Amino acid sequence: MTATLRAALWMIGAITSFSSMAIAGRNLSGQLDTFEIMTFRSILGIVIVVSVARATGHLGDIRRDHLGLHFIRNLSHFTGQNLWFYAVGLIPFAQVFAMEFTAPIWVILLSPLLLGEKMRRVGVLSGLLGFVGILIVTRPSPETLSPPLVMAGIAAIGFALSAIFTRKLTRDTQITGILFWLTVMQAVMGLVLGLKDGHMTLPNMATAPWLVLVSCAGLFAHFCLTTALKLAPASIVMPIDFARLPLIALIGMAFFDEALDPYVLLGAAVIFFANWINIRSVSKSRL
Repeated sequence: MTATLRAALWMIGAITSFSSMAIAGRNLSGQLDTFEIMTFRSILGIVIVVSVARATGHLGDIRRDHLGLHFIRNLSHFTGQNLWFYAVGLIPFAQVFAMEFTAPIWVILLSPLLLGEKMRRVGVLSGLLGFVGILIVTRPSPETLSPPLVMAGIAAIGFALSAIFTRKLTRDTQITGILFWLTVMQAVMGLVLGLKDGHMTLPNMATAPWLVLVSCAGLFAHFCLTTALKLAPASIVMPIDFARLPLIALIGMAFFDEALDPYVLLGAAVIFFANWINIRSVSKSRL
């Protein structure tokens, strides 16, 4: 089996996991608030990460270096993930995923400011095309620009900042350490904000299975994506990830009576093309 085919199989796992997390988030909406979801997801994540690290002999990868950078990274991801869960509960899946695909565009635009990377002309063009895609998806007007859609867009910025700070951490930090501090710090953040009203809704027989799915799917999705990127270039892997959008649109139509919006699919296609030309340009420059 070729490396490209193995990468494609890992991406199927990532797509399935991301889609499963959206379904679980929709079913938890209204029963737990987003802070409670993040708290219980992170607590279970701690158990999973530590158990796997112990079983594989990687507990030594968990260190206290760069805790400040870990905190900024996790605050960005925590903010994005909370807004993502909020949007998933209120607007069609396809809209949420289309806005999520703008995260690489934000990485392109923010990396020169935060990482000192050079802004390339292709990157500028990619950013402009991505913005056009956002306008097609949102069609901003008093009737179409809903708060959940705006929150989904802001979530993408949170994910982009998380990716940028993760890139800085991976220069000398192992993935086990990154995942450990992600789960620990976000558990604390979720607990503090979840208790802001003096009450924390505990899982019950109805919500516990969905929380387990959210936690396991989230960790497995990122593991699959990382593994795929190790096996094949981003120019091959990331277009496969775009299959998440039509899949989740069909899931929303079949199980949640969501209508297929052609503008969302068109805008997402423009966003995908913007990401693709940037990835292709980077890949060619490294040959």
